[in-house]
Amino acid sequence: MRLALAQIDTCVGDVDGNAAAVRDWVRRAADAGADLVAFPEMTLTGYPIEDLALRASFRRAAAAAATDLAAHLAADGLGHVTVVVGTVGERPSRERRVAALGSPGRPTNRAVVLRGGVVVAVYDKHHLPNYGVFDEFRIFTPGDEPCVVEVAGRRVGLVICEDIWQDGGPVAELADAGLDLLLAVNGSPFEEGKGHQRTELAARRAREVGAPLAYVNQVGGQDDLVFDGGSFVVSTAGEVLASAPQLVEHLLVWDVPLRGEEPVRGERAAPLDPDEEVYRACVTGLAGYVRKNRFRSVVLGLSGGIDSALTAAIAADAVGGENVVGVSMPSQWSSEHSRDDAADLARRLGADYRVQPIAPMVEAFEGAMTVEGVAAENLQARVRGVILMAISNMEGHLVIAPGNKSELATGYATIYDAGSIGGFAPLKDVDKSQVWRLARWRNNHALDAGEIPPIPESSITKPPSAELRPGQLDQDSLPPYHLLDEVLDAYIEHAEGRAELLARGFDPDVVDKVVTLVDRAEWKRRQYPLGTKVTALAFGRDRRLPVTSRWREPVDDPGPIEPPVVPDPTDTATPEGANR
Repeated sequence: MRLALAQIDTCVGDVDGNAAAVRDWVRRAADAGADLVAFPEMTLTGYPIEDLALRASFRRAAAAAATDLAAHLAADGLGHVTVVVGTVGERPSRERRVAALGSPGRPTNRAVVLRGGVVVAVYDKHHLPNYGVFDEFRIFTPGDEPCVVEVAGRRVGLVICEDIWQDGGPVAELADAGLDLLLAVNGSPFEEGKGHQRTELAARRAREVGAPLAYVNQVGGQDDLVFDGGSFVVSTAGEVLASAPQLVEHLLVWDVPLRGEEPVRGERAAPLDPDEEVYRACVTGLAGYVRKNRFRSVVLGLSGGIDSALTAAIAADAVGGENVVGVSMPSQWSSEHSRDDAADLARRLGADYRVQPIAPMVEAFEGAMTVEGVAAENLQARVRGVILMAISNMEGHLVIAPGNKSELATGYATIYDAGSIGGFAPLKDVDKSQVWRLARWRNNHALDAGEIPPIPESSITKPPSAELRPGQLDQDSLPPYHLLDEVLDAYIEHAEGRAELLARGFDPDVVDKVVTLVDRAEWKRRQYPLGTKVTALAFGRDRRLPVTSRWREPVDDPGPIEPPVVPDPTDTATPEGANR
């Protein structure tokens, strides 16, 4: 039996477009000789659909699309191919409240098996994640039946994503089913360093059922999530037999042996460098947001600094340099070298570069009322935000924000300024230390390809500054970024309190300053644009704290006796499934 894993990019709600993509990729798979084609979790509807699942009209449209898709595949001469595709399903409900709302049942996260022009089997996801970015337990009702289908003389067990992250359940039920293959269809979002967790877990499940496990994953950007593909097949011995590249659509073809036969090895994609992986995820996230929301171009402020330079480079890679509008908005405090760096960056990217001084607008405001100190600094920043939004309104560009995670964490940004307004923030989940690493990687990648590096060297090496007053530097208000990012990682990513931070050896003054800044900035983070999630804990879906709160880290907390131990991210037993 020849298997094809189709890791494709879908759009939430575009049921007809997603179905058309399935037909196209099934044709490609059939041309490659495939007997079985597997698509990711909820391919027909896109993923995650959030509360769209609760609309009976949406579920009816998805059900009709699945039925029509089966018929169209048969009409296309592809009825002999078995196709597994994810969608939203529905199970009967006895709840009076649901019936009163006009819905005959509750939604499920479903995979349908199509062959011969009809739906031959369905499987509803058993384990519904309710952590991190997932709230499926609130939306879906779980399935309770296993699913095994016969394809070309092979027995194929079917599960959906979280089902392999939890012990027991459908995988345990299939242990004695005599499978030749366990097929897992997934919508697993990207996080840096996550790939090995998937393969190690898949190997455990392959051993559990005594058959290879094929893992097909979604690819592409959907709001703040990025799905990285990276589909693979793993043997019961834990060997990766075939793998697809990350962050691109791809068809991975592999021949499934009979039970007991030696498995064959297929194509193997080279792993990405960690910095390249994050950079390409940021590009994918922005590209998906622009395209799926029907924009064609972006606009951002170019200050000559590293954040706007890296954001512009990501934008150029996502939508093409000719579709990037960069606006220099100098004030009376803007240095000449910053203006030169902004112009140089635009030339390197082939961007539409404009200069719009802000002094006349600031002076008009100051002529109408007295503005001094921090208010005067913030006024300059907000005028820049108004300029970008005006250009967006007139010309239809998407405004993108260049702020990074370190600034967002500490509130070191003026709300409604050029660094925090707009529709998308590519660096929202990238701390300042990693901003520099990604810029270095992008320039080195260009040099390796014989191209001009996109980011001016001086933008990388000069000290960061908002340039809102004479001689201003970021480090006047914040600890050095390498130290700041270490404290932020412990406080935010690992939820450690003051006592734990001191036990790590951080200076008490630094700890108190950083903790205070983070706690006071929650209201700003609530108003920040969406941005690509690349870490295990991003602001927004992953971390939800009250804006109004009087909790402060106690200074007299005795804390841990021993230094805190950071959990091993590969240990899926603590808690089970938390690393999906």
